[in-house]
Amino acid sequence: MSDCDSSCQSQQMNNRLCEGCECSEDEGRRLKKREKNRVAAQKSRKRQTQRADVLHEACELLEQRNRKLRREVDSLSEEQHLLTEALRAHEPLCPIMHCSFTSSSLQPDDMAACSV
Repeated sequence: MSDCDSSCQSQQMNNRLCEGCECSEDEGRRLKKREKNRVAAQKSRKRQTQRADVLHEACELLEQRNRKLRREVDSLSEEQHLLTEALRAHEPLCPIMHCSFTSSSLQPDDMAACSV
């Protein structure tokens, strides 16, 4: 083998090694990028879970408030019903309702005369 052949062979071996280095460098960069992406995805999923938890808590609070307001509406409706019934029972007995004066023209002296 001549010196030329051995130097060409040596250069070819160096090229293969360099190509191997490039592959391992590319592989290293790819693995590093992949790991960075995995961590970013993990953080994103954690943030998404936290947002879902906050929304769930807010929803629970709103549902509680809604139930409380519905109970209050029911209570007020019942009170209105009782007061309406009390007014209906009182109307036939009320001297003011049977007075000949209209309520807009009543003066304090007239009301005294009417309620007798």
